[in-house]
Amino acid sequence: MIRTLIAALSLVGMLSSAAVAGDAQAPRPRLKAEAVVTGDIVRIGDLVENAGIVAQVPIFRAPDLGYSGTVSAEAVIEAVRPHALIGLDTGGIDTVVVTRASRVIEPEAIETAVASALAARFALGPVEDLALSFDRALRPVHVEPDVKGEPRVTHASYDPRSGRFDATVDVPGRGALRLTGRAQQTVEVATLARAVARGEVIKHADVVMQRRPRAELARDAVTDRDQAIGLAARNALQAGHFLRSIDLMKPEIVQRNETVMLIYEVPGITLTARAKALDSGAEGDTIAVLNEQSRRTIQAVVIGPGRAAIMTGAPKLAANIATTGALAPAH
Repeated sequence: MIRTLIAALSLVGMLSSAAVAGDAQAPRPRLKAEAVVTGDIVRIGDLVENAGIVAQVPIFRAPDLGYSGTVSAEAVIEAVRPHALIGLDTGGIDTVVVTRASRVIEPEAIETAVASALAARFALGPVEDLALSFDRALRPVHVEPDVKGEPRVTHASYDPRSGRFDATVDVPGRGALRLTGRAQQTVEVATLARAVARGEVIKHADVVMQRRPRAELARDAVTDRDQAIGLAARNALQAGHFLRSIDLMKPEIVQRNETVMLIYEVPGITLTARAKALDSGAEGDTIAVLNEQSRRTIQAVVIGPGRAAIMTGAPKLAANIATTGALAPAH
């Protein structure tokens, strides 16, 4: 009997020691500094590591979709107290930041849906050429992370005279959204990146392509960068000016008051003389020149840098002139 009692007491002692050792090895509940939750409820396990069987117990309401909120460590301790979570280690944390996860539907996605619907239903041309302005600024829409699908226009109306539109957009996970505003057809035009002086040749870096409302543009608006590069400004132009064909000209290769070689050619004879340009001109322009010997002003056509030709009834412009000085037969 005594031996049996001693054995039982030894077994109890061994079990107690094992239980104490197990408790010592069990991870201690620890407060988190940050938590990301899904759904509208915050549970103990969202805020406390090693919460065990009470991890799924709800204790707070979650922030709105996509937003963050804070809760003090004291409030967490008070909330978990009824659920026998013993020995919660705060780790020196005073405040826990709680963020509610969401899927963000960006304003660009909503705008693209509206533009695509208007372009398709009302024959407004390529969607990329359509610019929308909304009466109320679009904002990101937050929905639950598992919500699928993209915004879809269920109704749209458009007034071609005013450009006004009215659209109803079905946003997945959010419902119907009514949007109003104005839609304008646009076109890319060549626009000056800097101020350009009269006669200055326009280079590639001087031109940027920008979208402008089609209704604001003249018919001769330059819509291709290459149409402007290499030409000169007919007048001084400011930065931001969208180019028109009337703004451009061939580069002036003869400048006013410049000394030019004046050429006169008829079949069998070529004459040359020095003259003073009274006008500036590009290749092919007719300018006034002063013959320095006869002091007569005559009209001549610019045929190259520093060269002008007197036109005849059947002109034949000289390509290479070897003689200079007073008018004289060519050899």
